[in-house]
Amino acid sequence: MHWPDPRGVLREVFGYDDFRGRQDEVISHVMAGGSGLVLMPTGGGKSLCFQIPALCRPGIGVVISPLIALMQDQVAALRQQGVAAAALHSDLTPEERREIGRELSDGKLKLLYVSPERLLLDGTLDRLDHAQISLFAIDEAHCVSQWGHHFRPEYRNLSVLAERFGWAPRLALTATADPRTVEDIRRQLSLTEEPVFRGGFDRPNIFISAEPRESERAQLRAFVKQASDGAGAGIIYCGSRKKTEETAAWLCADGYDALAFHAGMAPEDKRSAHERFARGDAVIMAATIAFGMGIDRPDVRWVAHTDLPRSPESWYQEIGRAGRDGLPARALLLYGAGDIALARHRIAESPATDDQKRIEHRRLDAMVAIAEAATCRRALLLRCFGEEDVPERCGTCDICANPPKLFDGTIAAQKMLSAVLRTGRRFGAGHIIDVLRGKLTDKVAQFSHDTLPTFGVGKELSEQAWRGVARQLVARGILDVAVENHGELVPTEAARPVLKGETSVMLHADALKASASAPRRANAPLPAASLKAAEERDWQGIADTAGGAEAGRFAALRAWRRLIAQQQGVPPYVVFQDRTLSEIAQQQPASMHELAGIPGVGATKLERYGDEVLSVLKAIA
Repeated sequence: MHWPDPRGVLREVFGYDDFRGRQDEVISHVMAGGSGLVLMPTGGGKSLCFQIPALCRPGIGVVISPLIALMQDQVAALRQQGVAAAALHSDLTPEERREIGRELSDGKLKLLYVSPERLLLDGTLDRLDHAQISLFAIDEAHCVSQWGHHFRPEYRNLSVLAERFGWAPRLALTATADPRTVEDIRRQLSLTEEPVFRGGFDRPNIFISAEPRESERAQLRAFVKQASDGAGAGIIYCGSRKKTEETAAWLCADGYDALAFHAGMAPEDKRSAHERFARGDAVIMAATIAFGMGIDRPDVRWVAHTDLPRSPESWYQEIGRAGRDGLPARALLLYGAGDIALARHRIAESPATDDQKRIEHRRLDAMVAIAEAATCRRALLLRCFGEEDVPERCGTCDICANPPKLFDGTIAAQKMLSAVLRTGRRFGAGHIIDVLRGKLTDKVAQFSHDTLPTFGVGKELSEQAWRGVARQLVARGILDVAVENHGELVPTEAARPVLKGETSVMLHADALKASASAPRRANAPLPAASLKAAEERDWQGIADTAGGAEAGRFAALRAWRRLIAQQQGVPPYVVFQDRTLSEIAQQQPASMHELAGIPGVGATKLERYGDEVLSVLKAIA
């Protein structure tokens, strides 16, 4: 049977009083025989956009879905609602397939779920030639695109639907597609002349946060304890099969009901784990990305990542498995510099074309930008999907809830870059940090790195803080990690202007925790002793030797800069560039406000050096 009224179906079959978002618009379009592409967030009600028209129009709706588990869950739910639905896939017995064939021939089914591989078999297509088709729905349509994060070659062959069943409405649906992927989907499925229904990608009920990975197990423990309230489930995405098993093991030892899931498991073990997750209460799944697309559970309360996803699209879809019921949920991303370097190495070594590699690098850069963000993470994420009218503050990410403090970390960056260069670009972060902190290890002694000018110039920061500097420099593309060798730090072309003082580097202050033995931050004001030394210098005598008032001021400022640079163990230009000192000498600022207007004097340098600069100028006025 079929129902003529979509609102009646919504109320009677699915139990809702009103449509959400653009559901009504999409359903009306399909009811009129139209095709199109639907972009809606996970949990946004995409399924109703094809289920309701299939129940209202004469014939059977054919739904192409990539995963057996997802098909089974959706068919089971429809049957619970009294809908005649079936799923055709490789796990069925011959008799079960024959029974579905009979129901199809007899017109007893309203919805048939089928995998793309099974659909494209001649026998299936021949049966559909003789059936009354109400519509075709291509779920998870991003799988059709080579730019999509779950590309499935079989989806490309779905172009046969337009060629063979061009009279039937075709509705492609996805929750994750950037503008490039959207256009590829439309082209591959012959939908370029059909409308795109954009429902928005925002999932405001998911609180998103990201942290540098420092003590993974401790960070996860704290997050799981906070995010779990004894009900609902959680997912931890891990970068390797081994880590899924290790994570599940220590979670079980902590008293949680935890499982592992990865592609290397036996089919029956994967099926068992999937069923336990679907049916358990506060169950935790530690999994690779092989798990998730088939998850239809609405009460997943949180998702965590122990490694950096390869793109915003992947991350968005994976965290989108939380909070599908619309209730509050949480997402945590842990990441490290090694993740970024490994991802770039994998892209470089992949068999993809140069164009594909460029796209993947750009997506990775966008993901890194989100991880290292100093502004709203949600706004950055939504812009990746082409959304322009995005609020600058969402209120439901860690950045908006607790804005990070930024500071001019140029000096710290220059110290690290200098140490990398002076040690010959042959060592990883650990050794470079030992050199910076003046730690005389066997390795440092072996290479005589204790004799370098950079040995001990970074004692003011803890080892953890220097690792934060290294991670942020890698994230910004100033340093690279030679993954193919032994993880050596290597300066990129972007390091050159930093070393020359032509550009500044803003760093997250929260990530740089000073050591107990040397509590002063790398960019803190100089202690009183050095201020006194600066004040006692004979700046007038230096100026008098230069000839000319402006030249004298410039010479005095350069002498002051040299003193400060010696005290800090940095090249003079990292304090102020000559052009900045020249501008100061020319304009003769008499107040902090006037000094702030000089190019090259940022807020941090103004705070750190402003009083001293004005003292020098006053001394030679």
